Amino acid sequence: MAIPESWTMRLPFLAALEDDWQPLARWAVGAWLAFYALFLFQLSRGSGLLPMIDLVFIPIHEGGHLLFGYFGRAPMIAGGTILQRFVPLALAAYFCLQRQIAGTVFCLFCFFEQFLPIATYMADARAQELPLLTVGDPEFVEHDWFAMFSAMGVLQHDIQIASVVRILGWLGMFAVVGWLAWRGWVNLRGGQSRSGFGTPVGPTGHQADKRGQTCHTAARRSFLILC
Repeated sequence: MAIPESWTMRLPFLAALEDDWQPLARWAVGAWLAFYALFLFQLSRGSGLLPMIDLVFIPIHEGGHLLFGYFGRAPMIAGGTILQRFVPLALAAYFCLQRQIAGTVFCLFCFFEQFLPIATYMADARAQELPLLTVGDPEFVEHDWFAMFSAMGVLQHDIQIASVVRILGWLGMFAVVGWLAWRGWVNLRGGQSRSGFGTPVGPTGHQADKRGQTCHTAARRSFLILC
């Protein structure tokens, strides 16, 4: 991936994006694909062990309310969802810069998976039938999306907005898993090493040119010595 030099001069950490992805064993690719297939199946059924990862994001969501509460009421209400989305996305960016495929895919998958509980919360804006958790006084608990949709004047469209968000979440999860499968397919088709993929078997063009220049220099020196 070529990054403009002007970007890397201002943001040196972006230079890591020009590196190859770290090798991931083929058996690991297969295991991860099976894991995500099971995850998606359980999500479609609305039951199972894997979707319980949503419980991890509850304290993150509530922590977002506390963190953004210092900036006023509106940021406090939106802060739960903001931090809930920011954490997996930031971790995905970290693993991407480290060129670690498994970590990047997992965090991006979790990022899009969180669209589903957020959509459920959105669709409940008018009905307010879901039980709510709070880190403050339970007598003053407030429905996030009722407050935000009311402020934006779109409360009557809560179900439609939730449906769009849910669709985006499913599309994002399938896209992430599809990218992982594509990397595995490239590995098989390219005939690369059995232990991983994304790493060239032979020298790259730059390495080949460099080796060619070295051989040419060595031959020239030998000719001069003979003369």
